Amino acid sequence: MKNQFRVCLACGVLGALFLVGVEGGKAAAPPVKLPTATLDDTTTTSPGKSTIVLAGGCFWGVEEVFQHVKGVVDAVSGYSGGSSKTANYDLVSAGTNGHAESVKITYDPAKITLGQIFTVFFSVAHDPTQLNRQGPDVGPQYRSAIFYSNERQEQIAKAYIRQLEAAHVYGKKIVTQVVPLSGFYNAEEEHQDFAAKNPFHRYIVFVDKPKVDDLRTEFPSLYK
Repeated sequence: MKNQFRVCLACGVLGALFLVGVEGGKAAAPPVKLPTATLDDTTTTSPGKSTIVLAGGCFWGVEEVFQHVKGVVDAVSGYSGGSSKTANYDLVSAGTNGHAESVKITYDPAKITLGQIFTVFFSVAHDPTQLNRQGPDVGPQYRSAIFYSNERQEQIAKAYIRQLEAAHVYGKKIVTQVVPLSGFYNAEEEHQDFAAKNPFHRYIVFVDKPKVDDLRTEFPSLYK
């Protein structure tokens, strides 16, 4: 049985501290309005499937956000940055094996571009200025990262970060890592679709649901 003081299985947060930190029923920061990526792919003329792996705090929330994005075919919670031998929650939660809680996003490039996915990621899915943490969740396993699988993904990711830095949209330095994907390992079944299966969980209500609400408000054309 998991530690009773943890708010959630995936996010090692002391319940008392978490509840104290929630103000006005919302723990998530307000979304940041971002410019459109100047370097981006164009939508293809025929349907297909592409993938990108993103890390931005507890994977429950990142997964939930992208499950509501038009053009996203699938979003799966997992671990990236470490070895297959240490890709399980109990080891990842220690924050010492290189893994980050991540989400593998499969999308249709005929319906959405990688630049649009990055815009959602940097605006409503997480705060890219928080180093080795995300909101109440602390540790390198909650770091901000883009795990690219080809040169084009790397180019678009780095170009967009430079664009956002030049525009000074945050007021703080972006700490998102852009690193090659060495492997993605699915998280345990209990973590898949967690927000959809547990909509009244306190962590989902206070931390993750506001992100989906922000997606609907800030990106109505992308919301599903």
